[in-house]
Amino acid sequence: MLGDSLSEGVGDRVDGAWRGWATLLADGLAPDGEETAFLNLAVSGALSGDVAGEQARRALAFRPHLASVVVGVNDTLRRTFDIALLARRLDRVCGDLDALGAVLLTACLPDPGRMLGLPPPLARPLARRQRSVNAVVHALSARYGAVHLHLADRAWTDDRTLWSADRLHPGERGHRAVAAGFHRLLADRGLAHGAPPAPDPDRPPPTRAESLLWLATAGTGWVLRRSRDLLPQLLLLAAAELRHRAGGTGTGPLDAHADDVLAAALASVTANRASAHRTGTNRTAVPGTAWAAAPRSASRTTPTTG
Repeated sequence: MLGDSLSEGVGDRVDGAWRGWATLLADGLAPDGEETAFLNLAVSGALSGDVAGEQARRALAFRPHLASVVVGVNDTLRRTFDIALLARRLDRVCGDLDALGAVLLTACLPDPGRMLGLPPPLARPLARRQRSVNAVVHALSARYGAVHLHLADRAWTDDRTLWSADRLHPGERGHRAVAAGFHRLLADRGLAHGAPPAPDPDRPPPTRAESLLWLATAGTGWVLRRSRDLLPQLLLLAAAELRHRAGGTGTGPLDAHADDVLAAALASVTANRASAHRTGTNRTAVPGTAWAAAPRSASRTTPTTG
């Protein structure tokens, strides 16, 4: 598993460590009595560059049959956000894993501004960025025949029982929903042979006091770290939103510019890599398989809603 805190399992703590959807899914890949080799390389805070670097190197050495690549939200929260660079990085990672014969698992994700309930002038620039990331993920998922899970739909984002106190990571119920969604899609392809994860949590949800404590400690630290990096630029982007609205143009010019940048990013990865061709790899044998997914602490795209 390659990615960031979502795939690391943040929000689903079991016995003092993060468990998360990947572990829940891995438990249901092979028939009862058979084991699945599982490597989780995802780590909290990871950017697309981290995935394309050390995580990809280790995943390729692992030679997985299934490989999850879910990343991008942290990129949108950086002042250095570059959709063209992110597209090239993800294309390289997905292409290299695909060349090994790995079945890719991908997901589009909700924009953090909406999840955090930011005011519209602050939320819209983040939403624009996340839409671009999701468009890249959709395009690459179609190119490489990924098992793709839609996690940006309102049915997913509006259900607060799926989310932890920080509003950015799923809670246990949410991680179970992600695992169940991927399990269903893999089973449809004949790639999951065990029982799907149970939908209901096996542990009580965090109390209100525990949630408030998290927000006052770890949550506050997260906001402060992002504020040093993102907030000055985000305020400039918000000012641009307000200027366009005051000038009577609305968000149209900003949306059009983002669309143009996205189109150029998609065109660049299309030009750099022809459609992938698989070469004699067994892509259906999952029992006993290896599956790459931070250390534990579309023609062929199969979508579902979260």
